[in-house]
Amino acid sequence: MKKNKPKYKQIIDAAVIAIAENGYHQAQVSKIAKQAGVADGTIYLYFKNKEDILISVFQEKMSVFVDNLREIINDSNSASEMLYRMIEGHFKVLSNDHHLAVVTQLELRQSNKELRLKINSILKGYLKLLDEILQKGIEDGEFQENIDIRLTRQVIFGTIDEVSTTWVMKEQKYDLVEMAPRVHQILQKGIQKG
Repeated sequence: MKKNKPKYKQIIDAAVIAIAENGYHQAQVSKIAKQAGVADGTIYLYFKNKEDILISVFQEKMSVFVDNLREIINDSNSASEMLYRMIEGHFKVLSNDHHLAVVTQLELRQSNKELRLKINSILKGYLKLLDEILQKGIEDGEFQENIDIRLTRQVIFGTIDEVSTTWVMKEQKYDLVEMAPRVHQILQKGIQKG
């Protein structure tokens, strides 16, 4: 499997930097190869084309968000705590990797429809975990029992995503993680049981 090959992670990490600094359309495979310190041909041993690199970047990096969220779900007592830690964790991952933040919040948005569909299918695992949090909140009587889980998930993820994008657009001039309590408070108020 290509993921176990020694240069795979090196190329993925280099692609994040090259795409963040040059933009997806200007980040030629040769720039990614140079950033990774490998020959252009080496890239093609791992990836079919630049699109394949972008999808793999998203897959690899999304797994960080998913693994973090799984851990949060296992280590938290209440759905409200899970939701707070999810928001904070999401912001922390982006705060700790500015190149990744640019790629996920800006560069992935400019891709074609086919690419976006592939990206959305990768995102599903993360959103399924958010559904679990909402379900637990309903079952435990923390959240309103009549909330529309699908719509609530879209509102929560959409809010986290928009706050992250605004932070990137403002050139990351303020602390994104500090926004977590306020974002949580706004979202929590909308779903908590009365």
